[in-house]
Amino acid sequence: MRILALAILTIATASTAPSARAQTYDPAYPVCLQIYQGWNDYYFECAYTSLAQCNMSASGRAAQCMVNPYYAGHKTAPPGQRYRRHRRVH
Repeated sequence: MRILALAILTIATASTAPSARAQTYDPAYPVCLQIYQGWNDYYFECAYTSLAQCNMSASGRAAQCMVNPYYAGHKTAPPGQRYRRHRRVH
């Protein structure tokens, strides 16, 4: 009987817990805007190419700009391999 009561209590506790929202960072942009909606409720909007651009969007809002920790950077070829050509030997 105790096991059944414990199982019901565990299931009830797990089902009433709020689900966690996934925070996503877009690795294509170097700056994110963290927007606050409540005391502990906020989300990230990563769509800015500079801090100045982000600060203009954050002006007058409960928000702050931050550097994107997952920014992938520009995709460039390593030095010396950009214009490398192969010669065919006949």
